[in-house]
Amino acid sequence: MSKITRRTLMRNGGLAASALTLIPGGLAGTTAGEHRAGSVFHIFAFQWKPNASESQKSRAAKEIAAFQGQIPGLLETHVGPNISPRGKGYTFGGIMHFKDQAFLDAYVQHPAHQALLAWLVPLIDAIELDLRVS
Repeated sequence: MSKITRRTLMRNGGLAASALTLIPGGLAGTTAGEHRAGSVFHIFAFQWKPNASESQKSRAAKEIAAFQGQIPGLLETHVGPNISPRGKGYTFGGIMHFKDQAFLDAYVQHPAHQALLAWLVPLIDAIELDLRVS
């Protein structure tokens, strides 16, 4: 993910507004054809709880990035630390681009995602947004 795109995603702590600016302009490495109507962006940000270790944070980033090529219909995944000073406590986030809503819905139930959630959810307060390309 380019520095410009990452900065846009996390700017002003306004995750939803920033994510909307990504969709028309495109993500680095995604072709215009992949931004067809009906595709969906899943955006998330975490506030880590005090008991989360650096090792667990690193593990989360690696496991989320590993979904690429493992989750059907997942076109692109970008994940990492929030570099914005205006992140309102959300220090980690990402964006995932799915072919359509059905693939996003399947991802939610996918065994790899469920395995991640089993250990990660107790360590975070999260916000999630799903945006459909029109």
